[in-house]
Amino acid sequence: MASVRIQDILDHLSTDIKKALKVAIENSIDDADFDEDEMFREFSKAVGQKCNTWESVPEQLIDAN
Repeated sequence: MASVRIQDILDHLSTDIKKALKVAIENSIDDADFDEDEMFREFSKAVGQKCNTWESVPEQLIDAN
């Protein structure tokens, strides 16, 4: 098993995750009106509360090129 800092990964991918969450919400909730940045902050905060700082993931999910 490998360990990753999930919050750091979210921060690193924040631009793409914001876009993906926006699309998911818009596709799920008709006429959704929300602030994309605030939505990501709340999502990131919730992940931080539900996940450990360091999360174990199978090594086959990690490629250290």
